[in-house]
Amino acid sequence: MTRDYKTSVFLPATEFPMRGDLPKLEPAILDRWEKIDLYDRIRDDSVGRPRWVLHDGPPYANGDIHIGHAVNKILKDVINRSQRMLGQDVSYVPGWDCHGLPIEWKIEEKYRAKGLDKNAVPVVEFRQECRAFAQHWVGVQAEEFKRLGIMGDWQQPYLTMAYASEAQIFRELMKFLMKGALYQGFRPVLWSVVEQTALADAEVEYHDHTSTQIYVRFPVVSSPNAALTGAGVVIWTTTPWTIPANRAVAFNPELAYALIEVTDVAEGALAKPGDKLILAADLLEATTQATKITAFTKLADLPGTALEGTILAHPLRGQGYEFDVPLLPGAHVTADAGTGLVHTAPSHGEDDFQLGKQFGLDVPRTVAGDGKYYDSVPLFAGVHVFKADAPVCTALTEAGNLLASAKLLHSYPHSWRSKAPLIYRATPQWFISMDTDGLRDKALKAIDDTKWFPAQGKNRIGAMIAQRPDWCVSRQRTWGVPMALFIDKKTGEPLRDEGVNARIAAAFEAEGGDAWFASPASRFLGNDYNPEDYEQVSDVVEVWFDSGSTHAFVLEARPDLKWPADLYLEGSDQHRGWFHTSLLESCGTRGRAPYDAVLTHGFTLDEQGRKMSKSLGNGVDPLVVMNEFGADILRLWAMLSDYSEDTRIGKSILQYTADHYRRLRNTLRYLLGALAGFEDAEKLPIAEMPELERWVLHRLAELDKE
Repeated sequence: MTRDYKTSVFLPATEFPMRGDLPKLEPAILDRWEKIDLYDRIRDDSVGRPRWVLHDGPPYANGDIHIGHAVNKILKDVINRSQRMLGQDVSYVPGWDCHGLPIEWKIEEKYRAKGLDKNAVPVVEFRQECRAFAQHWVGVQAEEFKRLGIMGDWQQPYLTMAYASEAQIFRELMKFLMKGALYQGFRPVLWSVVEQTALADAEVEYHDHTSTQIYVRFPVVSSPNAALTGAGVVIWTTTPWTIPANRAVAFNPELAYALIEVTDVAEGALAKPGDKLILAADLLEATTQATKITAFTKLADLPGTALEGTILAHPLRGQGYEFDVPLLPGAHVTADAGTGLVHTAPSHGEDDFQLGKQFGLDVPRTVAGDGKYYDSVPLFAGVHVFKADAPVCTALTEAGNLLASAKLLHSYPHSWRSKAPLIYRATPQWFISMDTDGLRDKALKAIDDTKWFPAQGKNRIGAMIAQRPDWCVSRQRTWGVPMALFIDKKTGEPLRDEGVNARIAAAFEAEGGDAWFASPASRFLGNDYNPEDYEQVSDVVEVWFDSGSTHAFVLEARPDLKWPADLYLEGSDQHRGWFHTSLLESCGTRGRAPYDAVLTHGFTLDEQGRKMSKSLGNGVDPLVVMNEFGADILRLWAMLSDYSEDTRIGKSILQYTADHYRRLRNTLRYLLGALAGFEDAEKLPIAEMPELERWVLHRLAELDKE
């Protein structure tokens, strides 16, 4: 006779399944959350608690989300849930950046496919197509973020293209205008000849690029120092195309220079025995090697001050460049590289421009928006600057002033969108002054008053603010918030009138920025001004001013939020992006940062630690991951990673995370199963529990009271 021991052995029993089957289970959970309005019910239950706000930095409404988006939103969601569990009233409003060049490009591609010219399409019609495109991707991305389990007010997100947003962005810009901090200037900006617009620092990527480097002689025309007669100063540049725009050569009075006479050269050298050259003493060896000068006699050691008052000839004199070129002192000149003498083209460099401003130099317009020289430029009219190296070198050789040329691989700015190399180009743009109203000092103080995680973020953004030039906020594009300025045709000054500004803002509130392009000027000017006396500015505001103003039309405008935010959280690249522009906009209009704390996370790399790119084919699609593993595996991976460093992800890493999840799940399953059949009679009196367990119960009770 066999005995049944089943009833005498305690076996865990639970309906909690061993396998999560997350790709199938999660959508059902999310559907239930939506049906019971879980987010709103939690908010209702939080009434009366301290308000806590993490302000969402807006992703761009263009395409499906990528792994960087997923990491960012998961971190935000985990922090929001943690704050909620700590007893805070947490309101999370997701948002989107909707204006800008990438969307314009998509619509232009659509036009080109149909054989249409964008310029032949009415502006308002084009803008409406851009709006529809952005709205589509807002909807797509919202569903993708919800699939990640991100809890927020998805029914009422904020959009920079919403009419109320556009109106407030305009009002914020006018605050700078009315106090004299917004001005129009003609100065160099980073310019894309492909997109034909100025770009912000945050829209610039640095990649290796091969440039032509040249050494050029500028003959001395006259000098208070007789020893310089018949000599030539030597400059080095990696932008030969800027030579036609040269208006000066800079030297450093603190550096030591040398006057040499060439006595012998190697085969192929362009310098000749008998040439007298001036260059920095510390760079003498490097320069003579680069120019194939094999022997020389040093005629004189020259202090930097010995170069003062010297006038040079343009190296293309006799070919349409007959003006004098002064030798001017400049603190930016160093002996780190080159020749210690810097070719200065005020139209094509910030240091060049500042030196020109200091000494009243001409700022010539040499290059058009498409990258071609204007017809007024001698020798090179109509030539594209990216194809100008050869003709410039040929002309310099014919003039007898090219000393050497070679290729140089170096880091160079490129457009983040087109990937094309950029140029510095002086254009009439609208700028917000960093110093007129003390904006720089206010921002630096606000940085000190903000908590930064990790701590080194403070130094990084502080260095950027301390050194940055005035903020260029205008763009020569169509899809954006209009600058909406009127310029007096007689004085060239912008109209500053609160009544006009109020009418424009009201129109934007009702019809969006389209009103600026669809309405006659009289609608805004009213009876106070004659429209014939004013020119309407057609530029739009740069998108970083849009997103930098979200604190004004989101945090301040919504009763479920508050200003300032408790936390801004984005990738470390946003020190020069959203954190940066939000800081400047808020300090310029409200005197302090729009956040109390800033947290930055690293980038997401592949399993080998490489940056993800289409060319490598090493991207990890979060949508694919969720379909294969489930969103919780992606969330767990993000939580197991060190947010402050760059993180790695790939199939094997995700498989390890899935295994880790299964261990956690099965441990929980065992604990639940062990409670099967538990009865009150089996409870252990608190007094008989181990001390550690009593302490845990005590802390749980305290937390429940809080």
